[in-house]
Amino acid sequence: MNLTEAGYVAGWRLVRALPRPVVAAAFRAGADRAHRGNGRGTRRLRANLRRVVGPDLPEAELERLVRDGLRSYARYWLEAFRLPSLSRQQILAGFHLDGQEKLAADVAAGRGAVVALPHAGNWDAAGAWVAANGWPITTVAERLKREGLYKRFLAFRQSLGMEILPTSGGDRPAFDVLVDRLQAGAVVPLLADRDLSARGVDVEFFGGPTRMPPGPALLAIRTGAPLYVASLWYEPDGARAAIEGPLELPAEDSAPLNARVRAVTQRIADGLAAGIARHPEDWHMLQRMWLDQRTAGTMSQPPATTGTI
Repeated sequence: MNLTEAGYVAGWRLVRALPRPVVAAAFRAGADRAHRGNGRGTRRLRANLRRVVGPDLPEAELERLVRDGLRSYARYWLEAFRLPSLSRQQILAGFHLDGQEKLAADVAAGRGAVVALPHAGNWDAAGAWVAANGWPITTVAERLKREGLYKRFLAFRQSLGMEILPTSGGDRPAFDVLVDRLQAGAVVPLLADRDLSARGVDVEFFGGPTRMPPGPALLAIRTGAPLYVASLWYEPDGARAAIEGPLELPAEDSAPLNARVRAVTQRIADGLAAGIARHPEDWHMLQRMWLDQRTAGTMSQPPATTGTI
């Protein structure tokens, strides 16, 4: 076990063993130290949030927003580490989804649903809540080079009731399995706010160019499953989310497939932007986001998070 993996294991054990107020104070203090230290992750978050709020927000207010963003990110880790120790009733009580009746109807009808998510709030709590409702849920996760750490995050999310597919190296392509799961009525949440690879779809986001994954749009177009865009944030008493949609999908004969995927992905980008603008302090984007940003100063997101395709 390497030091990184050992740190995560210790975190899981220690955070669950200590009283929440003690751990919460420690995580908040760590976030404030990160803000004062102004490391590369903090600098990247500042640059990303400046895009969100625009040039007119005073620097002092931006700094408060960056501090609150780091505190929100620390809260995500705290609550993610504690999730496996919660009962089903505690998971259901600790998360609320505006629009849950839509997902309930989709699952009951056997048509499934695709949900495009931002890196915001607590997406692990959202997945655990879906599973605690008894709804089938399947998503994908980044396959890490550190296989031991990948397996631990895989087991963590599986313990919450989620089926996790690797982005690569599985028995079947993840996309094909997701098609099957949707046709069987599962909920398929996918992080959708960042994909700077060559496969990403060019979109405009907060007035700048970036790329987002084609998977959510392509899955909805291929299967006909309803496609929602989620916003996620925190309230003092728990994690919250809302879904908008289902998004309108272009008719099959209206344009070539790649054009339809681009159009739907831009709609996803617009929906994600609206939610992030409402709760910018809960958007945990500590990586380069826009194509016209410099690449220096990036910081990795948490390993094996719910991924994109």
